Amino acid sequence: MNNKDRLEITKRFKKEENTFTKVSGCYVNNDKQALLKFTETFHKLSDEELFKYLEIAKKSLSGKIGNNLLELNFTEEDNEKQKLLMMVNRTGLKEDGVLSIFYDSVIESYDYSGNYLILLFHDIYDVMIKTSDNRKLDESEEVYEYIICAICPVKLSKPGLGYFNKENQIKPRIRDWVVDAPAIGFTYPAFTDRSSDVDTIMYYTKNTKETQENFMSEALGCLPKQTATKQLKTFETIVKTSVNLDKKESQKVFEDIQDNLNTMIEDHNSIYEDTDHEPMTLSKEKVKDLLLDSGVSEDVTMTIEKDFEREFGEKLPLAESLVDDKLVKKNAQKKKEEKLLTQIKELESKLESVDESNDEETSVDFEEAVEEEVTKEYDVILQVKPEKLDSVKTEIIDGRRCIIIPFEDDEEATINGINTPL
Repeated sequence: MNNKDRLEITKRFKKEENTFTKVSGCYVNNDKQALLKFTETFHKLSDEELFKYLEIAKKSLSGKIGNNLLELNFTEEDNEKQKLLMMVNRTGLKEDGVLSIFYDSVIESYDYSGNYLILLFHDIYDVMIKTSDNRKLDESEEVYEYIICAICPVKLSKPGLGYFNKENQIKPRIRDWVVDAPAIGFTYPAFTDRSSDVDTIMYYTKNTKETQENFMSEALGCLPKQTATKQLKTFETIVKTSVNLDKKESQKVFEDIQDNLNTMIEDHNSIYEDTDHEPMTLSKEKVKDLLLDSGVSEDVTMTIEKDFEREFGEKLPLAESLVDDKLVKKNAQKKKEEKLLTQIKELESKLESVDESNDEETSVDFEEAVEEEVTKEYDVILQVKPEKLDSVKTEIIDGRRCIIIPFEDDEEATINGINTPL
């Protein structure tokens, strides 16, 4: 089941477009006792109820495929749990005995300490034929009949104050039990390539770190599967344990591996124009290439390979499931900042060199200019301190042009290098 398949189903979860026939439920308390069982015809629900149920059903098919949504397969061909799910679906939630067996199976295997509500939705969808340009024809290609199960925690509303109209008072409001969004759920059969897949369940989990694997095997009869979040954490633990370095160094190694793995995926995706191409799985051979390209020694690479094979076995994870997008972006930003700092330091160094060179050139040019002026054939050459320049004057004395330089009592002068008394 890909995103296109999912969208085709969930976009119909609206008041005028949904085709749900019935909704059934079983309310269970924290002692695992079924306190209430009910079945309602869906189109007879009030608008308020209908919208809430549609929201829950849609939530059970939400999230990222491979993380919140997992494709589960049955453990064997002649599977009793698969037969039970088929019966629940084919009877259209009309057989109370079948529903009770299913509810009991859920209650026995679902690990939760509080109250919760088991909800079942039944739907019949006429899958219309699509043309090559993706337009629907008014002709049914297949009838997809399926159920959605949502297991929702039921919690007490938060305490607070409220306005009571009749009494015209503000006082503590009454706390009541509220049905929360689903914690786990599933859709059976799965909708794969616009067709019913009776050998596959689309399993939903809100918490990608706690997937209720016992529920997968005991209630559904399926092989448990890890979410992308758990697979990534497992991979990170394998790498950091094997490199046997301090925390900072092992984190650096893992960041390099993440960068290279992300590059491998981008290279793989660039080969294919079709966005629905088969994603890259991370085989043992690819893991080896990845580690060596990341500078991991051969001995450590062999250790990681063995641990990787032991943890994942034949259930090879998708490469994208082992990429921490946030870490890759953070590492890219860090490298960008480090590169920028290096460029700034290089620029500062160049500027300092230019300044020193300019100072030397200015000093040399000034000395050369002075020397050039001195060597010119003047009858009189004066060198006066800058602070005395304003006092130098020219006057005509006895018909002759003279330079007048006033001196203070403590000032001295030299003429042609000879100290001259004033």
